[in-house]
Amino acid sequence: MAEPSGGDPVLRVERLFKRFGGVNATDDLSLDLRRGEIHALIGPNGAGKTTFIGQLMGEIEPDSGRILFEGRDIAALSTPARVRAGLARTFQITQLLGEETALGNVALAVQARQGHSFRFWARAGADESLRAPACDHLAAAGLAARAQVRVHEMSHGEHKQLELAVALASQPHVLLLDEPMAGLGASESRDMVEALKRMKGGLSILLVEHDMNAVFALADRVSVLVYGRIIASGTPAEIQADAQVRAAYLGEGDA
Repeated sequence: MAEPSGGDPVLRVERLFKRFGGVNATDDLSLDLRRGEIHALIGPNGAGKTTFIGQLMGEIEPDSGRILFEGRDIAALSTPARVRAGLARTFQITQLLGEETALGNVALAVQARQGHSFRFWARAGADESLRAPACDHLAAAGLAARAQVRVHEMSHGEHKQLELAVALASQPHVLLLDEPMAGLGASESRDMVEALKRMKGGLSILLVEHDMNAVFALADRVSVLVYGRIIASGTPAEIQADAQVRAAYLGEGDA
């Protein structure tokens, strides 16, 4: 796969502010994501990570600042328009159709990407034009052998992998991952890390995560968010050695 590019970033955030009452959820936040890299965003609970993802996706409107995607200011774009432009996200809590199979969930996402009608949604998994790409996305997420299993019969870790496959079905240029390791056991975390490693270089990924083992195994760069403000950015080795980061976050454990 291609190595992360040193050229213009695929996603650039410039001086983003968002205030809720007396709290600066995003405080003069600037960050860029280079093409083909995994950039991890870490920080304690309440640091503003999920609020930041919401602003990137258009679910939360920033008070000021700019979000540039592929060089274009996307402030005026709705969430669906941002997805069509090439942004996709996963959630801390999975959002799947429990009675549908893994294949059916991903086939529906492929159908949505293609702009087809949902009148015959129940047949999505049987439509070869949807089934073939859905199977590819399931394989990329490590779920090829679980295609015909219904969601309510799958483990929590498999739900996370399936949500990743659903996100891939939108054919994103940038994937925003909101704590993909949350609630996973050791073996499930290893499976998720391996799935993301296989995608590395082919996608630009912003990884919001508390699991430091996963972060340091995957990230090309790491930024640390505390009280809505980036306090440090660098390679995993640089972040691990940063005294300010250790005092604010790493030294305190996984808050």
